[in-house]
Amino acid sequence: MHRRTWMAALAAAAAMGCAGMAAASEKYPSRPVKIIVGFQAGGPTDVVARLVAKALQDELKGAFIVENKPGATSNIASETVAVAAPDGYTLLVAAAPLTMNSFVFPRQKFDPLRSFEPISKISSAPGVLAASPQLPVRSYKEFEARARARPGALSYGTTGAGGSQHMATLRLEQLAGLQMLHVPYSGGSSVLTDLIAGVVDVAFMTSTGAMPNLEAGKVRPLAVAGPVRLPGLPAVPTFAELGLPGMVSDSWNGLLAPAGTPKPIVDRLAAAVARAVKSREFKEALVPQGAVLIGNSPAEFKAQLQAEVVHWSEQFKKVKIEK
Repeated sequence: MHRRTWMAALAAAAAMGCAGMAAASEKYPSRPVKIIVGFQAGGPTDVVARLVAKALQDELKGAFIVENKPGATSNIASETVAVAAPDGYTLLVAAAPLTMNSFVFPRQKFDPLRSFEPISKISSAPGVLAASPQLPVRSYKEFEARARARPGALSYGTTGAGGSQHMATLRLEQLAGLQMLHVPYSGGSSVLTDLIAGVVDVAFMTSTGAMPNLEAGKVRPLAVAGPVRLPGLPAVPTFAELGLPGMVSDSWNGLLAPAGTPKPIVDRLAAAVARAVKSREFKEALVPQGAVLIGNSPAEFKAQLQAEVVHWSEQFKKVKIEK
């Protein structure tokens, strides 16, 4: 009898806990929500984060505020969210470096899988190799010839060692037999500014952040690291067309919360993102720039993150990262 009473009490407590979480979800958000971004304002991840913040604010009738914490290839932002209270009031809009950084920063204070509750992958976009207008090349082939003739003379900008831009350029160096000088920055907007000014010669740009400058000719697009040409850059070939089918670079953005965030809140946010990416505002802002809008489920996003960690574990064994 005592055992049955104890089991009944546990069941009742569990039911009360579920009811409490459901009630919290229904009231969510009851105060401002911070969305942390690990890159500078104006960069591609920041652009996506601000679209998401507005969509969540409209959908959930609360304040969603974007806060930029650039540095350490987005690790500062990720660490901030990893240790935040798991109550849904601190979120992270992450990018591809989330699953890479543990191989570059072995002492980082979070785990890309265990420290977060994946909510939804928002979008993905191909990288575009772009040249400074100060560099006297008009095509990828001209760039490749110049880089091969001057090993180590040309420079490339990235958002940091081990990030998606860095890994993409290292991959290009391997495939094409090139050697260039790496110049790391704290964010994509700084890379773009110095690329325009000619401080660095080339950089892989995320199409969603750089398209206006690419279309305007402020930087010169040389090749697209995706499966097809971009609608906004129809004259720019893919690397596959240029004879480098293995040169692929995909930059994604996704929404995550600290591990332990109540499932009802995670599910509510995921549903809101899924609806948001179907909106005209998202399509008009991102699709012309080559983005693929996703808005998948927490379980699907989690599986993709797990697969990426395995992939990057293998890739980082092939390259030497110097911080």
